[in-house]
Order: sequence, then C-alpha cells, then structure tokens
Amino acid sequence: MKTKNGIILAAGIAAILALFSACVKENKTSARTVEQIKKSGEIKIAVFSDKKPFGYVDEYGEYQGYDVYFGNRIAKDLGVKVKYVPVEAASRVEFLVTGKVDIVLANFTVTPERAEKVDFALPYMKVALGVVSPESDLVTKPEDLIGKKLIISKGTTAETYFTKNYPEVELLKFDQYAEAYSALLDGRGAGMSTDNTEVLAWALENPGYKVGIESLGELDTIAAAVQKGNTSLLEWLNNEIVELGKENFFHADYEATLRSTYGAESDADALVVEGGKL
Repeated sequence: MKTKNGIILAAGIAAILALFSACVKENKTSARTVEQIKKSGEIKIAVFSDKKPFGYVDEYGEYQGYDVYFGNRIAKDLGVKVKYVPVEAASRVEFLVTGKVDIVLANFTVTPERAEKVDFALPYMKVALGVVSPESDLVTKPEDLIGKKLIISKGTTAETYFTKNYPEVELLKFDQYAEAYSALLDGRGAGMSTDNTEVLAWALENPGYKVGIESLGELDTIAAAVQKGNTSLLEWLNNEIVELGKENFFHADYEATLRSTYGAESDADALVVEGGKL
C-alpha cells in the first residue's frame, strides 16, 4: 500500500521528469532541409565577425572574408538570400543544436569530439596551430610558455591542445577573438595561440609581433557543419564542394580574400582544399 508521502514523492518525480523532457525538447530544434530552406527564401549561416581575413565585419557593416565568400556562393546556388549570424568559437555547436543557424562556416576545425555533436561536410581548408608573440620576447617552442600565460579563445583547438599536452601553461581564456588580441597587445600574456592561418595574418598587420611557432600539433581540416542528422543539407553541401572544386573555387576565394593579407609569394595550396580532397 502506498503512503500519502509516497504518492506525493512519485508525483513530484513525475513532474520533474516531465519538466526535464520539455526542456530537452525546447533546447533541441529540428534542422531545416534543403527544400525548407529554399521555400523560406533564406539560409542562416554562422560566421565570425572579428576573425579577419576569414570572417569579419568591415567599416561599412558588411560581412567579408574567406568563409563569407563561400557562404555567398552557397546562398547563390541554393537560390536564396543569406543571413549571417555572428558566433563565438565556444558557441558554434550550440548554434546548430538549437537551430539558430543552418550552417556553421566559422573556421570550424574537424575533431572527433565535435563530430559526435554535429555533422561535418567535406573540408575546404587545412590548418595547424600557431603561436604569435612579441618579437622582443619571441616564443619559438611550447616549452617557452611553461610558467607563463598563453592567450586563447574558448572552445578552440588551441585550448584543447595545450590543456592536454602542456598543462603547465596557464591559459588566459576569452570569448571573442578581438578580446584575445587586445589582451596580447596589452601584454597580458606571453603569446596567443589559434589557427596558424589566423596568427600569420594578424602578425603581418601588427608590427612588433611574429609567429615564432608556425605549425603545432597535427594538420587539421576546416569544414562546414550542419546539425547532427541533417542528411538533406549535408549531402547538398558535399555535392556543392565537389562541384566547386571543378572550377577551382577555393583558389579563387583565396585570391579574392586572402592574397592581399599573405602576400604575392604566399602558397595558396598550403591552405586551400579543392573538391574536399586533401
């Protein structure tokens, strides 16, 4: 026989479970198929707003950069308008899970951990980690950072790499790249680590700073990502990347958005991936 307290307890547990289930449903928003995107007339793409030259907002308030160039072509080939949504590194997965965007094109490095939560399309870039620091006290190897502060952005592969391989290095973490670079300029850390493509570009525009470590860790790939299970959009993206490779689209993207930063002698093949093939 159930007691009065037992009935109350059971009812309470049932209410908690119902609330939890509702929260899960609320936080998980179904992804839109290609047909639904086309019908709406707009695709929502997450990009960085402060990571020049890959994704940033120019002086006219317009989105520019390597990822944006690709996003514009995606929208064109879908026959829809594009709505760019600014995102921080640590919130890229959440923006897909909650359906805030259809695609993430924010310099998203493919990792096994991330692949458990989102679906990655074929790669369109390759990258490793780099470390930029003042020329007057140049960091040339990770061991130089032991006992010092290294500036990173939350949710990046740099955070994962140094946490795992160099726990003796103190990480000074920021949500936004602009904040991280400001901290470096202010001398709050011995250096900053993120994708080598990014730190190389930043150092070229900031006299007195140099990339003392140009390649760290394994060679990684950058890819577009969609919500887990969105096979409709994933298949469309993969086919799009293969077709764009036939016209050397990403080399054209490099020339339009990156050449002026890296210089006439830079090698596009060091970064560009065409047709999804390394």
